[in-house]
Amino acid sequence: MSSQTPRDFTPESGGPTDVAPTGRTSAKPAHELTAEEERGNVNWDAIAADPDFKRLIARKIGFILPMTIFFLVYYFALPVLVGWFPALMKTKIGTVNYAYLFALSQFFMAWIVAAIYVTKAAGWDKAAAAVLAKFKK
Repeated sequence: MSSQTPRDFTPESGGPTDVAPTGRTSAKPAHELTAEEERGNVNWDAIAADPDFKRLIARKIGFILPMTIFFLVYYFALPVLVGWFPALMKTKIGTVNYAYLFALSQFFMAWIVAAIYVTKAAGWDKAAAAVLAKFKK
């Protein structure tokens, strides 16, 4: 066997699965580090104790928990209403009944909740970046 590093064909193939060249001699980029290789790079206990981080977590929970409860109640309201109030849900509005309209509204409700979440999450990402910036080495 040869002790030489095998030739790297990555630049020639350019396949979608090409992640990193074989036989790398330089340090790995940050996004390729394993958890063990990152151990000690960040003081997670200090971040967890930081008041800004605690506020961020409280804000996230303050949004996610009520929205999850709302979503579940809204989602399960249809089978409950159809089961316990079938006459109401059979009531027609034009050519469709309340049950079909309610079912259709669930799609719009899910899209609206998702859009609100994406907007909120962008703010959380900025807050998280600000917290991490305080602890960069």
